[in-house]
Amino acid sequence: MSDIETTFGPPPAGSSRHPLDQAVAAMIDRVAETVPAFTDRLAAAGVVAADLDSVASLDDLPLMDKGDLLAAQHADPPFGGWLARDARPVRVFQSPGPLYEPQDRDDTWRWQPALEAAGVGPDDVVMVAFSFHLSPAGAMFDEAARTLGATVLPAGIGNTAAQVTAMHDLGVTAYIGLPSYLKAILEAADDDGVQLRVERALVTAEPLPPSLRERLEASVPVVRQTYGTAETGHLGTECDQRDGFHVPDDAIVQVCDLTTGAALADDRRGQVVVSLLRTDYPLVRFGVGDLSAWNPTPCPCGNPAPRLRGWLGRIDDAVKVRGLFLHPAQVAQVVEGVPGIQAHRVVIDRHDHRDVATLEVVVADGAHGEEVAATVEAALRDTVRLRFDVVEVETADEPAFTDRRDW
Repeated sequence: MSDIETTFGPPPAGSSRHPLDQAVAAMIDRVAETVPAFTDRLAAAGVVAADLDSVASLDDLPLMDKGDLLAAQHADPPFGGWLARDARPVRVFQSPGPLYEPQDRDDTWRWQPALEAAGVGPDDVVMVAFSFHLSPAGAMFDEAARTLGATVLPAGIGNTAAQVTAMHDLGVTAYIGLPSYLKAILEAADDDGVQLRVERALVTAEPLPPSLRERLEASVPVVRQTYGTAETGHLGTECDQRDGFHVPDDAIVQVCDLTTGAALADDRRGQVVVSLLRTDYPLVRFGVGDLSAWNPTPCPCGNPAPRLRGWLGRIDDAVKVRGLFLHPAQVAQVVEGVPGIQAHRVVIDRHDHRDVATLEVVVADGAHGEEVAATVEAALRDTVRLRFDVVEVETADEPAFTDRRDW
């Protein structure tokens, strides 16, 4: 029996239970009484809480996704009935949508093992190059690093020159953020003749092609990829073999059939589906929208945890740009609210390992192109939190949303 089958399929030979069955039963029993939206979900599926007493039984629940959470929050703000009645969040974040995400009093996102896999410890000064504004990315890695006893530089993204200076002056030894931004920092330091001491990097939120990994490892001895989402936290991390993501043991990570939603125990491609053992905000059978597959080969590192092959695409039309998901409908909605635009086209490209988002606009007769460009650029930055290069063109060719990147 493969590692995949042992962990996520039938229970081991001679056993009728899965190691997480008891935790699942306890969590379901609790949230069925305290989370109104979960109670409604059970009723809609024709399922009673007592029947959900094992990992395998979770297949009886239809999948839910971010769109379902957004719809629920719009109908019943702010949390759509998904927050337990007695929960008292210590923080609330806002992701694009907007989607409000509560943090409980524990390390909600569970990234500590990912940092440990990269060698981060109490002697490190860690630069967290993710946003600390509204979205949870900065806070989630800040908490994990401080849990390990490390000192944190909450840098965010931007003002690269100031960050290079701080990294040098403070002796930053570890980096957490986008791989493309680490490249920009290393190049800025080289241009200024600044010697950095970064010994390890944990990178995520965008692909890491071999050419970019090679460039980073020329300056940083240890570069590790990790995988997760804002809603679900840590879902997998590379080991020294750098061949897929070992999934954590504190969440139920599955690859599910795209048609039936059933968990797969082989190496077929499917959607990554997560069930968190949280009782305050229960994301159970939550489809993150990413495609992946299991690697059935035992890992030479000796870690028995199953491995996801990596990010293999999306099930919807969203693309990830500089670490953020971008939906064509989001852009269209913003553009429609700006007077003077007759037609538009979005082009996503990648230059020197950096994502570039361009909005081509056809300006209506009588409108001032520079004013229109400035207005829509600001609106997109405020709404989808990405900077677009807005270019005036004569015609906006089809298709209206083009991703030219080749990984």
